[in-house]
Amino acid sequence: MSETVSREDAALEKRENDDIAALAKGGRTNFFGFFLRLAARIPFLFIAGRAAAYGPAALGRFASALVVIELTAMLCTMGEKRGLAQRLSDTEGQVHPANVIADGTILALITSCAAALFFYLVPAPMFPGGTYSQIDRLIVIAIPPLTLTEIWLAALAYRLRISPTVWSRAIVEPWTISIMAGAMIWIAPESGLTLAYVSSVFAASLTAFIPFFREYGVPRNWRPHPGEMHRLAVRSMPIALADAIEWGTRRVDILLLGFLAPPAAVGVYYAAQQVASLPQKLKTSFEPVLGPVITRNLKKKDYGAIARQVCQVGFWITAAQAGIALALAIPGEGVMGLIGRQFVGGTGALALLLAAEVVAATAVVSEAALIYVARVRNLAVSVMTIGLQAVLTLTGILLMQHLGYNSLYQAAAAAGALVVALGLASIVKSRMLARFLGERINNWRWALVWAAAPAVVLGYLATQYLPEWAELAFGIPAILGSYMWVIWKKAFGPEDRKLFQKTKSSPDL
Repeated sequence: MSETVSREDAALEKRENDDIAALAKGGRTNFFGFFLRLAARIPFLFIAGRAAAYGPAALGRFASALVVIELTAMLCTMGEKRGLAQRLSDTEGQVHPANVIADGTILALITSCAAALFFYLVPAPMFPGGTYSQIDRLIVIAIPPLTLTEIWLAALAYRLRISPTVWSRAIVEPWTISIMAGAMIWIAPESGLTLAYVSSVFAASLTAFIPFFREYGVPRNWRPHPGEMHRLAVRSMPIALADAIEWGTRRVDILLLGFLAPPAAVGVYYAAQQVASLPQKLKTSFEPVLGPVITRNLKKKDYGAIARQVCQVGFWITAAQAGIALALAIPGEGVMGLIGRQFVGGTGALALLLAAEVVAATAVVSEAALIYVARVRNLAVSVMTIGLQAVLTLTGILLMQHLGYNSLYQAAAAAGALVVALGLASIVKSRMLARFLGERINNWRWALVWAAAPAVVLGYLATQYLPEWAELAFGIPAILGSYMWVIWKKAFGPEDRKLFQKTKSSPDL
């Protein structure tokens, strides 16, 4: 009997090690994509900020339209971005996977096309300032491919195929928008940002579809079932709303600024948000792999393994985001100055937005499990989070206006509201998950403080004694290097170091 128990324990330990290895390999693959995305996104911001054809006002109008387009696309996925993993897991070995995906794909296609038609006919929500061209209205055609790309990449992630996400999101999409934005200066400057964005969405969608089709093929003996699609829509709605709200917390500030502040201020804030969103992509490095791992362990009711995986990934994300936040926030004036001198006023907003991504890490990894075990309660907390953020953002903007501060202070107030809302969400969601699993959920380690100390000192010296170009060229690597060295020495244990170790135990990504 004891020998049998020993074999079972060994098998359980091996399976959990394989799960951690899969998480590490998926994160490592997408972490590389983060740096590729960084290299590609900066040229777009440089072109949009400095080119005479664009500038802060044009960037602000573009950002306002983007809020509506991307939020609509997120809703139109019908929760398949994260819910698909559970459906594929539940029907494994019973139904051809392509058939399972086809039901959600047809539903998403119908809703996204209907939404695109609506916003084409009623463009006012996309352009609160009322300034747009007929070409700008065509930005709605990006909604269907945006929606379908999320589903195709989620399906590939279920089989731990992460490299298509890197190619689609980190290489093809950002480089296409950068190249096209530059080309449109001479071809169609008035609508250049819109045309560049639409081109990038279709290019990214095609890049995702090719490996998806090779992996899953066509459905077998399948036909649309309206009744099944209706049940899928009802069952997936809490996940779809949670996805949309999680995304919306990063956009409701732009929406409110679009109505209350001048377009130039919205453009400056959008540029700061684009820089700050780069470390946010680190959470998506693990999200595609974390979902399938959690659903498989839920099937086995191995709650201890889920808690360990959530804490492990949460620490990886927090540690990486904190380092990048320090490297971008301390020399923030130089970073924003790269986009254009008129963007330097957004440095305060940049620092707060980067802090928001760090405090949000616990909520992100907790929600990765909550959407499967407490989807309605998770949705309720998400609704309260975005509601609180909207109230704080509106209050902050109006208070800054009442006190006579300019629109850049109003933008900083919006960023501060995001920090508070996401911090509270992290506390509530981690406690909810801990109660369900019966395990402690905490990704904080005091070594993060020790790692930040030398990074702050080096950053301060760089900003005080180096010219701006040297501050960026040498200061940022020095901040990151000192931070990573202390983290490696003082915070990383054997499990953590798997993130940087090649392993054969997980499937090919």
